[in-house]
Amino acid sequence: MKQYAIIGVGNFGRYLAVHLYRKGHAVLIVDRRTSVIQELKDSVSHAVVADATDKRALEEIGVKDMDAVMVCIGGASLSNSILATLNLHDIGVRRLMAKAASDAHARILRKIGADEVFFPDRDQAEMLGERLHNPHILDYLPFIEGYSMVQLAPPKSYIGKRLKDLDLINRYGVQVVAIKAPAPERLNMIPTGAYVLKDGDDMIILGPDAALDQLRKKAE
Repeated sequence: MKQYAIIGVGNFGRYLAVHLYRKGHAVLIVDRRTSVIQELKDSVSHAVVADATDKRALEEIGVKDMDAVMVCIGGASLSNSILATLNLHDIGVRRLMAKAASDAHARILRKIGADEVFFPDRDQAEMLGERLHNPHILDYLPFIEGYSMVQLAPPKSYIGKRLKDLDLINRYGVQVVAIKAPAPERLNMIPTGAYVLKDGDDMIILGPDAALDQLRKKAE
């Protein structure tokens, strides 16, 4: 079990807090709105009414001991988001993540100490857009610039063939890192070249976006 603190409990912070708590983690939420804290206090481990722009208040509630702290203050309060992030960096939290409303906001957050910056709306839009653009890609995860990890239904011509015979590494420059098999559902991590693809299998593949797009077209 890990310990997480979520600063600012709007819609995104609320869903994140409840999800992490249901997964068995200790979750502390911090918001200056008493009504929000009262509403969620039974859905997380700890709920505190506090102003994250007050460094002393953050120190008193023990955020330094958390495995990660996420600043989820809404985009309408950029100054509060920036000051809260700066306070948390000064306190010395282990892992500091912050929600950004724009590229400029993200640059500021990184400069003042955020280890990671995320764009919930943009990230979700890109994931949905990728699923619409690539209907055969069942799941999508941005990896690094120009690369992705995807869950892809194999082309019909691949069914019944061994991975080593498909030679996807040399032909496309992609790596099959797992096979997700149906009924009973199981995940075969790092399959060997002898694995024979079966109808209903999904390949989880890591590789360049251009190569993954080629595979997607082949599956159409």
